[in-house]
Amino acid sequence: MREPITAVILTFNGETWLSKTLESLSFCDEILVIDSGSTDSTLKIAQKYSAKILHRDWEGTIPQFRFAFEHVTTPWIITLDQDEFLSPELKDSVCAALDAPKGHGGFFCPRRSWYLDRFIMHSGWYPDRLLRVFRLDSVEIRGMLPHEEFHPTGSTEVLRGDIIHYPYRDLAEHLDKINSYTSLAAREMHAKGRRAGVGTAFSHAIGKFLKQYLLKQGFRDGKAGFVLAIHSFLYAFQKYMKLVELKHSEKRENPQQEP
Repeated sequence: MREPITAVILTFNGETWLSKTLESLSFCDEILVIDSGSTDSTLKIAQKYSAKILHRDWEGTIPQFRFAFEHVTTPWIITLDQDEFLSPELKDSVCAALDAPKGHGGFFCPRRSWYLDRFIMHSGWYPDRLLRVFRLDSVEIRGMLPHEEFHPTGSTEVLRGDIIHYPYRDLAEHLDKINSYTSLAAREMHAKGRRAGVGTAFSHAIGKFLKQYLLKQGFRDGKAGFVLAIHSFLYAFQKYMKLVELKHSEKRENPQQEP
């Protein structure tokens, strides 16, 4: 007999894809939405699918998921972003895995993401296997803000099919997210005592570009792959330069400190 499963979705103004997200999770026993203040039709869509909705101000994915897991009452969890949905093949694979988990505590799901004019099949973006189906007692949340990592504590298996992902409406939204995420990451590094300079920022950035475009064969993704590699350069450069900026701000506010 299949054990019950809860779908956990973090939302904020996610009306564009949320209906497809929740429709692909129709097999779940419960749907839990953690919303951080949506002003569009996100909450109405969630209510249409009988989701339990809880509000929590946004502090990053890791605090949001820790809060969500405190309110899950089923042994199994599946989590998707508000801009993701299960392909029919993956939905069937998830259901089959829940019917016969074979002692596994979690299941990895490949993710296929659209960018600019195509699904990205290289650039380090695919198959992008993510632990998205797991027992609550068989996972730990790790990672550094703004990105979480669900780490399995038991055996796992990779499922067939893809999570379909539409991460950005346009290039402007991608740049907005880079700005937001790099600020979070820089503050996290600063709190841990990390230090950097302009040279560090540039070397990390150029390394990120070369790895994504050449080693990860981003050139095979056409112009979308090139744009992605440029944005990866910007992400790394901004992250470390914001860390530099935080150090300078600290000196400005505390001029008596040693340099």
